[in-house]
Amino acid sequence: MTSDDTARLPGARSIETHSALSPEQTESVLGLLAEAALNDGQQAVSEQGRLQLRGGAREGVSHLLLVVGDELVGYAQLEDTDPVEAPAAEMVVHPSHRGHGHGRALGSALLAASGKRLRVWAHGGHSAARHLAQVLGLTLFRELRQMRRSLTDLELPEPVLPQGVTLRTFEPGTDDAAWLAVNSAAFAHHPEQGSLTQRDLDDREAEAWFDPAGFFLAFRGDRLIGFHWTKVHAEERLGEVYVLGVAPGAQGGGLGKALTTVGLRHLAAQALPTAMLYVDADNKAAVSVYERLGFLTHETDLMYRTET
Repeated sequence: MTSDDTARLPGARSIETHSALSPEQTESVLGLLAEAALNDGQQAVSEQGRLQLRGGAREGVSHLLLVVGDELVGYAQLEDTDPVEAPAAEMVVHPSHRGHGHGRALGSALLAASGKRLRVWAHGGHSAARHLAQVLGLTLFRELRQMRRSLTDLELPEPVLPQGVTLRTFEPGTDDAAWLAVNSAAFAHHPEQGSLTQRDLDDREAEAWFDPAGFFLAFRGDRLIGFHWTKVHAEERLGEVYVLGVAPGAQGGGLGKALTTVGLRHLAAQALPTAMLYVDADNKAAVSVYERLGFLTHETDLMYRTET
């Protein structure tokens, strides 16, 4: 762990910026995130952000700890890895310490660290987050919908794969490189998903939820052309269309629909009551497909950014 910078603020509040966190700091941040999630109803930091808390320094990732006295009351993560887009951030203040300017202090520190070129996620789109965005001079940029549907009444026909396409499940260590390549191509327009690396894949394979039996790969001959990676949130009894992608040259032939059906039937077979997924609101075609499959918007995450 290295401390890159420490900004002293009025009173007992201070913000420390680190390129990596110690195990003790990581546990403190995870505890803060858990308490905030219990209060807010959803995580303030994404899965990728939570994975990046562990395992030492990562290029382009910084961790901001807001401390009052000896107590951690706020956290922010700044990721500057996209060669085109502005750095992206997520942040949270402990529920019992809100209303004291800590969110504004973290936001100001993020603006300073990014050179006033910043994108910030507000998971759940709460009014307090919208107000803070206005105070910081940020404007709404992106809307990410979480959609859900019941699996107890799932009635989907047997999936029909395009001619010449076969299906099998993911084999860790064997399929990694091929999957990363297709994922990158399928999500070239998506800064978070399309930039996943071997380290990111390894992080997910090490998680307790990872199950290759729910990770479906579609091949034409020996060439991987699509996939549907499902995920089970065991505590919530919730199945997820975690990532679904089709290689650019294989789109438009019904493979995406077939892969979606395969994954949903797999989740339903585990007696999970509900399925969820995330989709950008401006991806009208995908939203329409999911609505036809019975998905409805459950909640919305908003991204704000500085004017460019």
